[in-house]
This record gives sequence, structure tokens and C-alpha cells, in this order.
Amino acid sequence: MRFETIAVHAGDRPDARFGAISVPIYQTSTFVFEDVGKTRGFDYSRVANPTRKVLEDTIAQLEGGKAGFAFATGMAAETTVMHLLKAGDHVISGDDVYGGTYRLFQHVMKDFGIDFTLLRMDDRRKIESAIRPNTKMLWLETPSNPLLNITDIEMAVDVARRHNLLTVLDNTFATPYLLKPIEFGVDLVVHSTTKYLNGHCDVVGGAVVTTTEELTERVQFLLNAMGTCAAPFDCWLVLRGIETLAVRMRQHEENTRVVADYLSRHSVVKRVFYPGLESHPGHEIARRQMKGFGGMVSVELKGGMAAVNRFFRSMKVFSLAESLGGVASLAEHPATMSHASMDKDHREKVGITDELVRLSIGLENVDDLIEDLEQALKRR
Repeated sequence: MRFETIAVHAGDRPDARFGAISVPIYQTSTFVFEDVGKTRGFDYSRVANPTRKVLEDTIAQLEGGKAGFAFATGMAAETTVMHLLKAGDHVISGDDVYGGTYRLFQHVMKDFGIDFTLLRMDDRRKIESAIRPNTKMLWLETPSNPLLNITDIEMAVDVARRHNLLTVLDNTFATPYLLKPIEFGVDLVVHSTTKYLNGHCDVVGGAVVTTTEELTERVQFLLNAMGTCAAPFDCWLVLRGIETLAVRMRQHEENTRVVADYLSRHSVVKRVFYPGLESHPGHEIARRQMKGFGGMVSVELKGGMAAVNRFFRSMKVFSLAESLGGVASLAEHPATMSHASMDKDHREKVGITDELVRLSIGLENVDDLIEDLEQALKRR
């Protein structure tokens, strides 16, 4: 089946018992045993739940993986993956990852004896020179958040395989509609399902997709042992969103291409970060490994923080809010919002300046979005 069909029909659908087209919400903590040691496939919702199972199967099929697991948040998914490691291990990660990922790595997992090297994932020799005898994982985020940097996945996976490293890729920005990391040899794919997979800003969630039996068993064990799983109703909301993922992603990208082109020609915009622009340094790699360029664009404005504040206060269609990937367009200030937990020196080093604005382009009429940006930029 093709992507759009999988998104609607994957998993146990229609409901086997009564034929419900919409996946039932099994809002229960426990399940009755038929006999001692004998269940109907489920015993306790932390371990597994029928609603969650449909979501997990759907995401796994969309990504082309072996198994999927749904978590309470994207950070719960990432935290669970990090517990595949042990004290003394070393991880190489991109240097401009999501602020919550940076916080987890630098301010939580370090206390448990895991060390991190953060660098720009754009050069094989740079990555290889960072590898140590205790390096166990390569953490990738492409396009990156918020600078939309592109990593050559084939190159990164080749490096990882030569050094026996586990590869993890955060596919939140691209979604499996635009990028299939497992086709390039990535071992684990993670998602914040809060974003495009759900698509309506009405739930938080996360997911992990595995590629081997060993990783499947280990992630399942950790999900159960740590209790990081998603709730049934939350899973149902994400499932409902996934059914329209392909349609939404096409429109997100169509709108974003127009917005990025407009911004790239505006006199008060210092720089535009969007891999769909030919001027983007990762454009050719993105074009080769992705089906499209996505719905996120970041810009650096002229005029300092005073101008940035006036821009945000003048918006009428865009809303100043964290998160991304919903039907409504959002604007945010990474330095004080999504990446506030990133050390200031590191933010400045990687290019997350105070003048940087991240835009999540929604499904509104693109002319209205352009008009809103135009009037806000005039007041900035």
C-alpha cells in the first residue's frame, strides 16, 4: 500500500469486534484475564493498549520499520532512547538540535555519566575525528531545529557503520511523508508526534520506530519499565491527525515555498533558512534524500531585539507560540522560547541569534500569510 492508504488503514482497522471505522479509544488501565496466565493479547495499559497499538503499527509502517512505540511526549521518547546507553558511553550529536534535546543531553544525561560532543553534521572528517573508543551513538536531526541545517544521511550512516555506532534520527520536521530515514540505514527514528503527525496542536506525544528484533525488545522493555508510554486518548488524537498527514504536508510545503521566496527578497530580512531555496547550503542534499522541503522556515531580521519584538506584536494571522506543525501558522523566538534552555554561548556559537525568528507555516490562504508578514515587517 502507498503512504496515503497506510495512513488510513494500517493497524487493526476497522475494529475487529464491531467494525468501527474510527479506532475505539480503549480508555482502560487493565484487562480481564481469560484464565491464569491467559489474556486476549493485553493485560495492562502501561505494557500495551489496543488504541496505542494501532498508532504504533501505523507509524512503524509509514516509516518502514520493524515496530513502533508511542510515548507520552517527544522528550519521553528521547529519554527512553538514551537509556539504551550506559554510564561511560559517548554520543555525537548535531550542535543546533531542539532546545529540549540539548537540555536532556547536557543537563540531565551527563549527570548519569554519558558524554556528548555537539558539532555541525556537515563533514565526514569532522564526525570521524570526534569518534572515541567509547562512542556508541550518532544522533541526527535533519532538517535541524531551528536553523534547518541538512545532514547527508547516507554519509552519516556510513560513518556510523564503519565504527559500529547506533544511528538515531529525529524525523519530526520532515515526517515520513517527506523523508524515510530507515531507507538510508538509520537504526532508530524518533518523533515528537505533537507536531506534524498530530497536526492540530491538541495533544503532546512521541514515538520511536525500531529496525531490528533486538532494538524492538529493548525499547519495549524500557517503555514498560520506565512507564513513558502514551495514553489511549492521546494516541487516538494522533491517529486522527495522521489520516490527513499527506494532504496537510503537501499544503504546508506549498505555502512555505511561497513564504520563503517572499522573505528571501525582503529588504529587512537579513537571512532566510529554508532548504527549498537554491541558496541554502544543504539544498542539493535535501533534494536528493527528501520528497520535499517541509513547512518550517526561519529568518534573521535586521534591527536587533527591538525590531523583533515589534514584529511579533504586529502579527495578526501568525500567533506567537511554541510548538509547530499545526494547521495554524505560528511564530516563535528560539533564543527565549524553544531554545532558552540552550546555553547562551552555545546558541551564539551555532548561529541561534537574538534576531532569529522561526515560522511554522500553516494551512491558511498563503496570500493572507504574506500580507500578515508584510504588515508586521513594516512595523518591525
